[in-house]
Parts: sequence; structure tokens; C-alpha cells
Amino acid sequence: MSTFVVLTAFVAGLEYHTADRERDSRALLARGYAALRGDQTFVALEAYSGAVALRPESMLAHLRRAEAYQRRGEIEEAARDFRTAAALDPTATRPLDELGDVMYQRQRFRLAAELYENCLKIDERSPRVSYKLALARYRDGDLNAAIVAARQALRLDERMAEAHYVLGLSLRDKHRQPEAEQAFEKAIALAPGLIPAREELAELYAARGRHADELEQLRRIAGLDRDHLERQVGVALAHARAGNADLAVVTLSRALERTPDQPIVYSALGRVWFEIALTRKDHPEALSKALEALGRAAAARGATSEVLTAYGRALLQAGQIDSAVRTLQDATTTFPVDPTAYLFYATAAERVNDLEDARRALVKYSALVPDDPEFVPHASRIATLSLRLNDVATAIEWLHKTAAASPGDVKVLASLAEAQTRYGDFDAARTTIARGLEKDPSNLQLLGLSKRLR
Repeated sequence: MSTFVVLTAFVAGLEYHTADRERDSRALLARGYAALRGDQTFVALEAYSGAVALRPESMLAHLRRAEAYQRRGEIEEAARDFRTAAALDPTATRPLDELGDVMYQRQRFRLAAELYENCLKIDERSPRVSYKLALARYRDGDLNAAIVAARQALRLDERMAEAHYVLGLSLRDKHRQPEAEQAFEKAIALAPGLIPAREELAELYAARGRHADELEQLRRIAGLDRDHLERQVGVALAHARAGNADLAVVTLSRALERTPDQPIVYSALGRVWFEIALTRKDHPEALSKALEALGRAAAARGATSEVLTAYGRALLQAGQIDSAVRTLQDATTTFPVDPTAYLFYATAAERVNDLEDARRALVKYSALVPDDPEFVPHASRIATLSLRLNDVATAIEWLHKTAAASPGDVKVLASLAEAQTRYGDFDAARTTIARGLEKDPSNLQLLGLSKRLR
């Protein structure tokens, strides 16, 4: 009898102790929740750690502590607790979902996608998780999987603007532009304030020459984001691209009235005036206005290589060669470098007979932009400068590159044969002459070279 009484008392004590731990754990979870709502992350973390210590088998305690770690930016600790929570309750989707968010935050997009997929295996009816899977797959570069996941999210909730946006990004990168446009248009129809979708749509419109539609999107963006002057500049430059340079000037001048002495506005205004100076004769003052505006932008602290290049071009156009040389040289040494700075610096250097610097700049440009559609004239120019520097070997090297890029150009072959003859490589010259005469048997330069070599 006494043994039964002792056993009963032990079980009762154990149940009381368990209930006591449960009650204390709930109290600590409540305290942590209140602290986290008040953004007292350290207090929340202490409370949740206490709950974990009392009940280490509690999925919820680990989940809450992981969220507190995440709020504090302690990502490794958050990931560890999310994993523990997922292991404690394999049927729970939230630990996997939030662990996926942590992996996405760490830019481990493939792992994030796998976690979202595991979450969907438990509950496939979550459009939000499908959307996040689409975003992770897109960031991982798997466009086909991103499209599938985005469409699954939209099947579950066709009014999810963000899913339309990710679908548009994926279709755009697949070069399916009309479908991408439709996706972005649907996104902004559902969420008119979704600026990234409007930005993408504006770029697509611009690429297709739909400048009025591009301008409309840029105006909407500027209205939604009035605090950023860049939006007003974007509208003005869209006016310029659409052929409304005068309206672009008016827009930028108004921006300067509201916020004077802004280098970004002066830079845009200078570029618009410079374009007017190059293309129109009804504004004789355009070049001086361009110089004034670009000069202000270039003198500002932190002026970019792009701004310095634009100012250097305007100085070249105005015949201020020495100033152009100095400005464009600065443009080639200001990082990140605008590749065109090397092109215009080469022109300025050649004007002051600094042939070596001119050639070096063109070579750097060719290295930075190897797929430039204007490669042939640039390479020919390097060869010409090399001949003027009496560096015939380098001239031959670049003429070979030019001939390879433009095999049907007999003029290039004639120049190559001339250089090979000058270098004394007569066999190579004869071969080049024969190639050229096959294409143009009556070419006088090649016939003359052939006669000389006999």
C-alpha cells in the first residue's frame, strides 16, 4: 500500500512539474512576443532562450528565437534554430519557409528554392511560397523553373502583383518581350505603386521605340517617387529620346528652379543642349549652354567618368582642345570608367599630336568593348596610328584583326599588303595581294603593289 502511495505521489509531482514548466514556457514566449513587438530584440532573445531551456523539444520556442535572431541580423544563429524547429515538427511549413528566407537573404538562392519546394510539398496551396520560389529560381538563373513557379502562384492567386512582376522578369530575360510586357502591365494594373514593374515596362517600351508609352511610365514613376530628383531627370531624357528636346530643356530647367545647383540636373541639361548643338542649326547658342551646364556638373565633387566624358566632348566640339585633353584624361582615370572616354580622349590626343596616347586609349577601348559594332574602324585607326609611329609590326597585327572582322573589305587587304611590304615580309604581302585581287581584280593599289614586288 505504501509503495502505491509513493508512486502516486511521484507521478503527481512529475505532472505538476511538467505543468509548471509548460506554464513558465508559455509565459516566457508571451514575454518574448511582447518584447519583439516593441523592437526590444535583446529582451525577446533572453525570453525565448529561457523557453528553449525549459522545453528544448518545443518547435515554437526555437521558431520564435530564430525570428528574434533574424531581427537582430544574427543570421547563422537564426538558421540553426529554424533548422531545429523544422526537425522537431516535420509537418510545419513555417520553419522551412522562414529558413528559405534566411538563405535567400544570404544569397544562397538555390538552397532557398529547395527549402520553398519542401515547404510546398507539405502545403502546395500557398501562393506566397510559390512566389518566393519563383523569385529564388529567377535569382539563381533558372528562368524556366521561375516561370513555372510564378504561374503556379498566379493559379492560386491571380491578383498577386509581385508574381506577375517576377514572371515578367523571367520572360524578359528569355527574350519573350511581348509576354513580358503583358506581365508587367498586369502587375501595375493590380498594384499601381509597384515602381520596379513600371521601370521594367518603361525600358521595354524604349527598346521597342514606344517613346510615348515609355514617357507615360516615367511620368507615373516621378509622381510616385517625388523625393528622388533622378525621376524628373528620367522624364526629361525620355522627352529628348522622343525628339522633344525643347520640352526636355523646360523640364530640367523647372527642376533646377525647385532644387538649384544639382549636378545630376546640370549633367542632363548639358547633354540635351549638346545634342541640340549637334543636330540643329536653329539654336546657335546651344553649344555654349551645353558647356556651361556640363562645366558645372564636371566641377562638382564626385563627378563621374560619364559626366567628364560628356564635358570633354563638348570642349572638343567647341575647339577647346587643350581643355578637352585634360578633361577626357580625367574621365579615363575616374572609376568606374565610361568606355567611350577612351575613344574621345584618343581623338583629343591625336589633335595635339600625342599619337602614342591616342593609340593606347583606342587599344584600351577595344579591350573593354570587344564586341563593338564599330570595331573595324577603330582597329584600322590603331593601325594607322601605329604606322605614323613607325611601329609597322603593331600596324600589321591590327590590320590582320581588321581583315578577320571584315574579310570582304579589299581596302583593308590593300593596307595590310602595303604594311607587310614596308616591313619586308614580301611573301606575306604577295599572299595578301592575291587574296585581294581575287575579290577585286582591277584594284589599282593592289596591282601597283604586285608590280613593285615583281
